Amino acid sequence: MIRRVILAGALALPAVTLGGCGLHPLYSGGSSGAVAGTLGQVEITPIEGKSGWLMATALRDRLPSNGAAPLYRIDIRLEDQINGLGVRRDDSVSRERRILRARYQLVRIGDGTVLLDATAGSDAGIDVVRSEYATIAAENTALERLSGIVADQIVARIALYAQRTPPAPTPAP
Repeated sequence: MIRRVILAGALALPAVTLGGCGLHPLYSGGSSGAVAGTLGQVEITPIEGKSGWLMATALRDRLPSNGAAPLYRIDIRLEDQINGLGVRRDDSVSRERRILRARYQLVRIGDGTVLLDATAGSDAGIDVVRSEYATIAAENTALERLSGIVADQIVARIALYAQRTPPAPTPAP
């Protein structure tokens, strides 16, 4: 019995000490919270190219519309590169690195004010095999993965902005 009381006290101690550390849940309030409300009012402008289509799709999956008119838009410029790394004896490339970088701006639609101007990016290694089809498939898969990773970074940064910024006043009907 005494062991249980000591164990319960030891387990409660971190909860008591963490309360004063300043940590707050990012998505407090759930789908009706300030962060979710802001994320639901972001419009994604068209992005050029295949990588742009993948990025826009990944962002739409992560920024579901809440049915309200968008208050913000996100403008994105992508840089997609494939660089050869390893070289075989016959001077053919044996390894590639795919890099996807995004420069993005969160813009208030009403007045065109840039609220957030940042970059996000990631890279992936690709084995270059003798089959051209397999190499192209690996490059495409890497681009899909990178689009999701970069979209996660963008959404996280917008969520932090939304948490740290007071909500915009809603226009009167």
